[in-house]
Amino acid sequence: MTDQHPAATTVVPDQVPTELVVPDQVSAEPVVPDQVSAAPDQSTLRLALVVGGLVLAVLLGFGLGRLNVDGATMGSPSLTAGHTDPPGIGPHSHGAATSTDQGAPTDSGGLAVSSAGFTLAPLGTEFAAGRPGQLRFQVRDVQRRPVTRFAVVHDKPMHLIVVRRDLTGYQHLHPTMATDGTWSVPLTLAQPGVWRAYADFTVVADDGAQTAVTLGTDLVAPGVYQPRPLPGPATSTTVDGFTVGYQGTPQAGATVPLTFRVDSAGSAAPLERYLGAYGHLVALREGDLGYLHVHPEPELVDGQVKFWLTTPGPGRYRLYLDFQVGADVHTAEFTLTVP
Repeated sequence: MTDQHPAATTVVPDQVPTELVVPDQVSAEPVVPDQVSAAPDQSTLRLALVVGGLVLAVLLGFGLGRLNVDGATMGSPSLTAGHTDPPGIGPHSHGAATSTDQGAPTDSGGLAVSSAGFTLAPLGTEFAAGRPGQLRFQVRDVQRRPVTRFAVVHDKPMHLIVVRRDLTGYQHLHPTMATDGTWSVPLTLAQPGVWRAYADFTVVADDGAQTAVTLGTDLVAPGVYQPRPLPGPATSTTVDGFTVGYQGTPQAGATVPLTFRVDSAGSAAPLERYLGAYGHLVALREGDLGYLHVHPEPELVDGQVKFWLTTPGPGRYRLYLDFQVGADVHTAEFTLTVP
């Protein structure tokens, strides 16, 4: 994606005298007219060549320098160039940091606050349970500078997932960024406890290279924490009057299809695109809360949403399917056991 240009160089003549050469001897005797030669004497010729060489070197160096500077300026990457990830790129997952957001990750993401040279820096982590608050954070590079260049992936430059550590209270949010690189979003933590926030984004470097990263940090709502047991495994559930079911058998370390069907009043619901796709699937692993964000095939398959899911290891996972009908977004949740 990046244009490559030769490095600017300035050409200097190999040998340029640093001093003017003056004839060693100058005769004080008058010149006799009938002895004047049509050719200049050797001293005069030598002096003229030296002076001419110096002038040519200065002009040549100045001209080439201007050409190289202008060429480097014209060929520099555009700071406004960014990557847009529109519908139709095919299914892919966001998990561990990779150089591109496509392809199955080798492991879950969001397990650390720092990865791939970037750090998630929340400006506050404590919230009053049940009260509206504001989450503010920055993404910083290895020099602790706020990052301000992000690719638009599925219509947004930042996807923020928030869930309590017992995998309840799931929220999929989209913060906005100020010019200084500070992200902010309204946030309410409904119940006391420790919550996990996942920042899912793609950084764009000055040369146009992109790095997809998922970073995680804990948030706290003080109070009596009463964790809820994870529901048993099921392939069907109901939410907001919709019946949602899936087919497929995930296997540890393998990429397998998962196909979701959304029904309303006994027939397929008229699904609409949400963030550029017919559905978004987040999978969180019980225990360490390893994170996978999976996107589907660009088009419906027999009226169903088809994902390709790679689970990095055995365990119990909680699946969260976001889908949109009638301009409203709904979330269906499932418990999945991977042997």
